[in-house]
Amino acid sequence: MNEISKEQLLYMKRTRQHKQFVLFFQLFLFIFFIILWEITSRAGIINAFIFSSPSRMLASGKELLLNGQLLKHLGITLAETFASFFLVTAVSLFTAILLWWNNTLSEILEPYFVILNSLPKSAMAPIFIVWLGNNMKTIIVTAISVAIFGSILNLFTSFMSTDPDKLKLIRTLHGSQADCLTKVILPMNLPTILSILKVDIGLCLIGVVIGEFLAAKEGLGYLIIYGSQVFKMDWVMLSIVLLCLIAALLYGVLNRLEKHFRNF
Repeated sequence: MNEISKEQLLYMKRTRQHKQFVLFFQLFLFIFFIILWEITSRAGIINAFIFSSPSRMLASGKELLLNGQLLKHLGITLAETFASFFLVTAVSLFTAILLWWNNTLSEILEPYFVILNSLPKSAMAPIFIVWLGNNMKTIIVTAISVAIFGSILNLFTSFMSTDPDKLKLIRTLHGSQADCLTKVILPMNLPTILSILKVDIGLCLIGVVIGEFLAAKEGLGYLIIYGSQVFKMDWVMLSIVLLCLIAALLYGVLNRLEKHFRNF
């Protein structure tokens, strides 16, 4: 019993050391890139006006923060991302359940979802502007269109791939379709649902930025376009870095949530 306990402790120690090793080199590569970027821009190896630099971005970020513009643009992008993400989650989950519930309906609609998912969403954004106007609704609808069809198809495929023996057992015990859904389909597919949500949050952020490129006067996407038009590349690079940080943070939150439910 003691031997097993020692082996378990050794395994846990090695796992912890491996995670620390990976984290160390992740931080090392990030810091090395930032330092290299700053040195090459100061030495004139790269054009600091075009490529900016960490120090120039920090100065621009401080300026935008002090005049209240940074938090405003950041808050609007986050609000649009969260709004589109929650709508995508609710609608795609409801639609996937509906398709699983009714085989005839899924046979009718599945080809249309495949076709809609293959459409280039950036080409649809100008149409949304004509339909909905140049406002936040257009941006949210653009973000939803980027993520929703793939999410529906992935969820539906996962539901249909659920162990048929467990469903057969529920029906043998005179369980209803609702029992199959609540006791087998949703619990067994919870890790898959969370994995799909990790992808959806990134797609929603991409869709929001696409929408802000075309139909916004506020937000990080607008700041990128405006900065490139007036040659304020520090604003452009700062906005891109902030988008990367937002994506990493949102992915990390959902990743931790997924691990929690996997271990539950």
